[in-house]
Amino acid sequence: MQELQQQTKKVHRVYVRNMRGLPLMPRNSAKAARLLKVGKAKVVCAKPFTIQMLQATGENVQSIVLGLDAGYENVGISVVNETAGEEVYSAEIKLLPGMSERLTERSRYRRIRRNNLRHRAPRFSNRAKPEGWLAPSTQHKLDSHIRAVAKVCSILPVTRSVIETAQFNIQKIRNPEINGSEYQQGEQSGFWNIREYVLHRDVHKCQNPNCTSKGKVIILQVHHLGFWRNDRTDRPENLITLCTVCHKPQNHSKKGFLFGWQPRLNGFKPETFMTSVYRKILEEISKLMPTTRTFGYITKSKRITQGLEKTHAVDAFFIAGGTDGINSETFKIIQSKRNNRALSNWRDAKYIDIRTGEPASGSDLNCGRRTRNKDLNTESLRKYRGEKLSAGCVRTKKIHYSFQANDIVALGNRKYTVRGIQNKGAYIKIRELAKPVRTDLVQPYRYICGLAIA
Repeated sequence: MQELQQQTKKVHRVYVRNMRGLPLMPRNSAKAARLLKVGKAKVVCAKPFTIQMLQATGENVQSIVLGLDAGYENVGISVVNETAGEEVYSAEIKLLPGMSERLTERSRYRRIRRNNLRHRAPRFSNRAKPEGWLAPSTQHKLDSHIRAVAKVCSILPVTRSVIETAQFNIQKIRNPEINGSEYQQGEQSGFWNIREYVLHRDVHKCQNPNCTSKGKVIILQVHHLGFWRNDRTDRPENLITLCTVCHKPQNHSKKGFLFGWQPRLNGFKPETFMTSVYRKILEEISKLMPTTRTFGYITKSKRITQGLEKTHAVDAFFIAGGTDGINSETFKIIQSKRNNRALSNWRDAKYIDIRTGEPASGSDLNCGRRTRNKDLNTESLRKYRGEKLSAGCVRTKKIHYSFQANDIVALGNRKYTVRGIQNKGAYIKIRELAKPVRTDLVQPYRYICGLAIA
């Protein structure tokens, strides 16, 4: 019990549920410690610290407003008690990036698996998209917003919500006559060819700032920025214009400038996302409570008036109608994968590069072929392959390990973040440490999956 008392002192507020699991008004840590000490309540969650009553109690609640700063990558949530004029909950959520790339990877695995089956007649009649369909990556972000609001409603008796869906109406600015289903069309809608759209966006010029092409006739190509991480999707934000001199296999290697290159592109992907799904967000959250909408320029004027720095949690506080009294601890919530679907991955062969005497992969010392139907091949680098250090192979995951990336483990008196597992689970890689640690020396502290407080 003494340990529970010390734990309650670490949080500013303790969230309370009644015997039936319904949320009540939060209490301070001193009252919660007394209830736990006499056995009138039990702990049901450590972060945020939540207790459940073991006996009947009064269930009067006050007016609680939830403010949601919806976004493409980051989400801010704030809950304000209108009666007392204070903030009772604050959180910033970092949504899981790279959902489109994982969906592409999953479809690639599915295609390989189905190619090994017997031939099946094509069935096009069951491929129609239902009404209100959204792209899977967009649907995932929408569902994440709904889950985040539902988690808050499970610990606080929220009576209504206010949602900021965008800074401004980006598609209304582009087309003042837009309405209805036209909001579902993205930024490349209307372009007959995505390649032409990318060339037009980049003013038909090579976007490499260090381009040395001096030829009279420059041939332009479209490069996938995510090629180095196996992202070959044809989204406009994943494409950029390069000339044939810069778009060479050598530049795709780990030592080339295209590996990890992510220049800033002109685009409105976050704004387009919000204008395409804000109706869905309002519709789904309206099923939980009365909901109204606001815009970012209104929130910004309130924040500037109070002289506060911009954060997603502060914006959510003013969205909820707060004026002052930001005194709640802001929880940092991250969204992590629940599981890695990739059961196998390819490990490239290793050779000694006779030019440098250092190890190099087989893809770095490639044959130089780029296309089959155009004479754009470059020098073959296979002649520089020296001693073969290791052969290429497929590594298959045969064991499900107890630790996943982003999990929190205890080592001694300190907490660390898991980066991965190696040596068939014998060692664990720690993000804060340079060398791996034996798995039997660490203890699990918190498993991070889905939306979890860091």
